[in-house]
Amino acid sequence: MAEQFDVVIIGGGPAGYAAALYGASAGLDIAMVERQKVGGTCLHVGCIPAKELLETAAVYRTVGHAGQFGISAEITGLDMATTQQRKQGIVDQLTKGLSGLLKGRKVTVYDGTGRLAADRSVHVSGGSSGDVQLQGRHVVLAAGSVPRTLPGFDIDGQVVVTSDELLSIDHIPARSVVIGGGAIGCEFASMLSDLGSEVTVLEAMPKILPGCDQDVTKAVQRAFKKRKITVRTDVKVQGHTTGPDGTLLQLEGGDQVETDLIVMSVGRRPFVDLLGLDQTEVAVDDRGFVEVDALCRTSVPGIYAIGDVIATPQLAHIGFAEGMLVIKDLLGEQPLPLDYARVPWAIYCHPEVAFAGHSEESAIEAGYQVVTSSHRFIGNGRAMIVNDTEGMVKVIAEDKGDGTGGTILGVHMVGPWVTEQLGQGYLAVNWEATVDEVAAFIQPHPTMSELFGETVLSLTGRSLHG
Repeated sequence: MAEQFDVVIIGGGPAGYAAALYGASAGLDIAMVERQKVGGTCLHVGCIPAKELLETAAVYRTVGHAGQFGISAEITGLDMATTQQRKQGIVDQLTKGLSGLLKGRKVTVYDGTGRLAADRSVHVSGGSSGDVQLQGRHVVLAAGSVPRTLPGFDIDGQVVVTSDELLSIDHIPARSVVIGGGAIGCEFASMLSDLGSEVTVLEAMPKILPGCDQDVTKAVQRAFKKRKITVRTDVKVQGHTTGPDGTLLQLEGGDQVETDLIVMSVGRRPFVDLLGLDQTEVAVDDRGFVEVDALCRTSVPGIYAIGDVIATPQLAHIGFAEGMLVIKDLLGEQPLPLDYARVPWAIYCHPEVAFAGHSEESAIEAGYQVVTSSHRFIGNGRAMIVNDTEGMVKVIAEDKGDGTGGTILGVHMVGPWVTEQLGQGYLAVNWEATVDEVAAFIQPHPTMSELFGETVLSLTGRSLHG
């Protein structure tokens, strides 16, 4: 006989555990099925370990510039074993905390592979929980994603790696090629370069960081060039051969690149392989994503899909938001759909990138008459103090017709700690605040965040420092 629950969730990553915790806090009886470890890709082979290694790279970079502060310091090497130990300690601590939260909320966690069957039942198998049949009034599909690969590049964990393997490397190669210049690719390129590798980024599209404002992309490329990171766009890879002196990467057109490590960073695909959807009426598109409506409902009543298995931005915080959304919907609370065009993005390369809302290009394409303003960190006192002045803040607003700004349409940042500074811009965009409204607020000094205030102020037709 099947065990009965209000909600059965397949997948224990950010989307799945957010739905579980939020639903349990609303008094629902929740079951969650996870075939590996709770926390999913983000916690174990994604956001958290990647940012820890990027922080190691930042420390390495900072120590290298210590002489500018009058501090004598010498880098004698990098102990990757210690770095990996620290990374794993953070992951383990967060995993323990998450498991404790789930237990405290009385979420029943099943270890195994969850397979959807008829009438909102889920069969669990292959794990320590044994073969179990679960029945939910609602089922949430949150099985996550896995790295995409390219033909001609077999992942061996040594020469050719994805994010899964890269985050556990035991040494920094002399030469690295990152295939893919999106957010993840740029983060990996930045980290490897800071830790001493000679890095080349290969991107098939005309520019790196698609979705970013063109001025932001140019700023990142300039910064990468200064750090001797080679960026090649409009290139396609065909395969590679490995010999005793390294690996030779073949490009379309006959060009070649020598390297010691190939990092495959060409996106992620939805992992629906084990859900058994081919035996159900849940619709899946030609790319493998589960089809849902604006409230993450599938084509089968009572079954939802969230996170990386649906065609929305593959960001952990989007998974959190979708997990809460479906709980509100199944409780009959009539939630508003998420506005994916205004979600916050954070990219942790050096310099960091963060944005919300329209870029200048997308605003014009959407039919807006726009006015923009940008201010550079090179003139910001706090940025000077911390010795990190590369980058800028750019604000895109509707043109009121006189060259001044009306409603703020987008905020794009590149520079020091901008992932921590985006909050003001994100709220301004989503509250559809006007330039005049935001300019009236007082910014603390000296801070990096006051650059946002200065940029908005200049769109009123008056300014202070720029």
